[in-house]
Amino acid sequence: MRGRPAVGEAVRVLEGELGAGAGAEEAWHAFLRFGGRLFDVPDTPEADGLLFQYGIHAFDGPPAFTLDLVRQFEIVGSGGEYDHYVQVHCELRYEPAPALEGLGTFDSWFFHGAGEGLGDWAARLAERSVWEVLRPLGPAEIRVHQERV
Repeated sequence: MRGRPAVGEAVRVLEGELGAGAGAEEAWHAFLRFGGRLFDVPDTPEADGLLFQYGIHAFDGPPAFTLDLVRQFEIVGSGGEYDHYVQVHCELRYEPAPALEGLGTFDSWFFHGAGEGLGDWAARLAERSVWEVLRPLGPAEIRVHQERV
């Protein structure tokens, strides 16, 4: 769609929203601002989704508690058929601690145009106990990256 940024600009847009030195709640609010911006994506039901997930994982190093805020865009081929997804991640990593381990794992999806509003989805997630646990902690690392899935 005209006037909307291209998916290739998404990392830059998210980094602009984050600024410097964000904690979990600041990163979440920046992610929601980013999530509210519409990008040039196909007009299909799951072309633009947001994922909120956390848990202790060891994907590319030692185990860490990771709060992963993801935006997923559908990419279509020249004929308009599905080709792949692009995911833009904002990962906040924390050293494992008993309070973080006690949170377990969790994930929740939101898709633009699927009925529920972004504000309603965000309000439900704001009630989760993860915020109380993370509030006094600073992330060991904040990483923004993009991947093809």
